[in-house]
Amino acid sequence: MGKIDLHMHTKHSDDGEFTPKELVDKCLDAGIKMMAFADHNSVKGLEEGKKYAELNGIKFINATEIDCKIGNINLHVLGYNLSKNLNAIDEYEQSIISQEIELSKQRIDAIKSVGIELDENEVYKLSPNGAVTGEMIAEVALANKNNHDILKEYLNGGNRSDNPYVNFYWDYFGNGEFSNLKPVYMDLEKTVDMIEEAGGIPVLAHPGQNISEDEEVLKKIIDTGVKGIEVFSSYHTKEQVDFYHSFAQRHNLLETIGSDFHGKTKPSIHLGQSMADEEVENRLLEFFGDV
Repeated sequence: MGKIDLHMHTKHSDDGEFTPKELVDKCLDAGIKMMAFADHNSVKGLEEGKKYAELNGIKFINATEIDCKIGNINLHVLGYNLSKNLNAIDEYEQSIISQEIELSKQRIDAIKSVGIELDENEVYKLSPNGAVTGEMIAEVALANKNNHDILKEYLNGGNRSDNPYVNFYWDYFGNGEFSNLKPVYMDLEKTVDMIEEAGGIPVLAHPGQNISEDEEVLKKIIDTGVKGIEVFSSYHTKEQVDFYHSFAQRHNLLETIGSDFHGKTKPSIHLGQSMADEEVENRLLEFFGDV
């Protein structure tokens, strides 16, 4: 495992398991030397995380992960080194939460319509703010033995059991039948502006998940002002890492490292999980030491 992890989620993400303090403690146990919370559209855990991390000798980078889009492609863009004007991010987070709350009952009804049994009260118990996600639905649905036949691929030994809750989300709400049950996300250009107005550096997260090796789309993305790529991700194959590394080098982009650790939502992902070598980590330590 590596000593740098710039992409992890706390409870301030609706699919994160741990408090900021608990996550810093886990980074200490994992030997992480530089870390960043990248909660979804949120900066709420940064002050607590930074104070506790630096008290324990860990370099802490203020960050967030913004849901946005370019054309009809949904993207995640990381904002690093945030330092000012965070109100716009707070307002965007509230907009997304409000939309998620409105979509919650539709998501539950949609899953029931395909024959999956679901206790609505149990689902809402998992939500701290009334917004129900696909991962929450998955957790309740998979705990119900009456669903074990229809959802067997997400159970132990199944071909989607590595990260069952998030795989359920991608299969049913990502690109599947109910993919339209999502909030209206901000355009990428506005996202880049928002991050930069907060003093941050916009970086494309885990492109292997939604861009693959489409160089034409990647060029359109960096033309909006995105300054880096999360080359070293727990989601990427060795071939993808090589591709994104080459692309970043040719376009003079910052290369970042992130596991996208969540806890129970993605149990096969661990802090510091990436294919980054010591040279890459040292470059990032130097970069964030200077900015």
